[in-house]
Amino acid sequence: MNRSLLSATVIAALGGLLFGFDTAVISGTTQWLKEIYQLGPFWLGFTVASALIGTIVGAITAGRPADRFGRRNVLFEIALLYFFSALGSAFAWDWTSFLFFRFIGGLGVGGASVVSPMYIAEISPARLRGRLVAVTQFNIVFGILLAFFSNYVVAQFGLGEIEWRWMFGVEIVPAVAFFFLLFLTPRSPRWLVTQNRLYEAREVLQRLGTDTGDVEREIDDIQASLNLARHSIREPFFRKAYRQPIMLAVAIAAFNQLSGINALMYYAPHIFKMAGAGEDSALLQSVAVGGTNLVFTMLAMGVIDHLGRRKLMLAGSIGYIISLGATACAFYVYGTEFTTAGSIVVLLSLLVFIASHAFGQGAVIWVFISEIFPNRVRARGQALGSFTHWFMAALISWTFPIVAEQSGGNAFAFYAVMMILQLLWVVIIMPETKGVPLEEIQKRLGIE
Repeated sequence: MNRSLLSATVIAALGGLLFGFDTAVISGTTQWLKEIYQLGPFWLGFTVASALIGTIVGAITAGRPADRFGRRNVLFEIALLYFFSALGSAFAWDWTSFLFFRFIGGLGVGGASVVSPMYIAEISPARLRGRLVAVTQFNIVFGILLAFFSNYVVAQFGLGEIEWRWMFGVEIVPAVAFFFLLFLTPRSPRWLVTQNRLYEAREVLQRLGTDTGDVEREIDDIQASLNLARHSIREPFFRKAYRQPIMLAVAIAAFNQLSGINALMYYAPHIFKMAGAGEDSALLQSVAVGGTNLVFTMLAMGVIDHLGRRKLMLAGSIGYIISLGATACAFYVYGTEFTTAGSIVVLLSLLVFIASHAFGQGAVIWVFISEIFPNRVRARGQALGSFTHWFMAALISWTFPIVAEQSGGNAFAFYAVMMILQLLWVVIIMPETKGVPLEEIQKRLGIE
């Protein structure tokens, strides 16, 4: 793997690091927000989901600017959204202003979930594409771990009512770094071809490398896949020709959130306190969740291009079912009167759950969605997958406090049932895409 390709991948994937940080940082602030703004379960869920509403908007609207202005230019805009969100959330003067700045951050997260993996898929040779796109997921989980750890460190200073402001403000530093590092990355060669900027596309491919080592052949393959004589880059997206990749993207994105992963990401300390942990212990256990997530994401990155996407999804689905079932049973047995043994069962079960997610869905989702759409509609396909993911994330995050207040067992039992359905989907429907050039995948899905 050449240095230019690795450097461009890591920098683009910083959008994922900020995505993960922004997603998880609020988990350490929910108790403060609840007290300061006097929020009940419904409005606490809405406050947490406010960023996700922005994420939905960011995901569904990122595709067209990425097609028009280029993937890299949109990443610059995303970096600015992260910066202003972190600054505004830290200095919010009331609940409404806080919601607004969290919404702005959500726009950045939604955009990053579309553009970062798409950009990396388009600069990567097929033999490396799985692990390189998975760098985005690695950075997402690294960002989550940083957020959990940052929250724990900030809490040790005993800052009182301004503690939550510092938790949000820390994000300013990586947002600024991301913006300036983007100047070192090239434009997507596939986007350059769509703009008929073939000379620039050749330069980028020579710098980053191709599957065959033949730059002219790669350009010809990209042009053939675009087939602009028959297919306009502005052609309708929701049409019969694209039905199969659309259904695959919607299914994998919906199942990702129906696992309950974002309930854990947003409410990890709250869940551990429900299971009998103290304040500091709950924050520390959240760090353990983030660390497990990181380790198993690294394992998945090492094997995704060898074992393939389906095998990782199968292993993850089985792990989901076992761990979520055990967590639900623990809440049914102990209710609100957890013993030490019950607390340990919940902690271990949720560590198995996060390991299953990291090794399966977490590693596969953004790789898979970035692969299954033709070049001419990839931005819109990625946007649809991200929109579905974040719409379901908002739904799960908003409803979890309400359901969990009645019964933690019901929430986790529901997630377990959904993962049984995911297992069936993987076994019966999901195709394998490992090692297949992007231009060949569309042929295998019956797209001319």
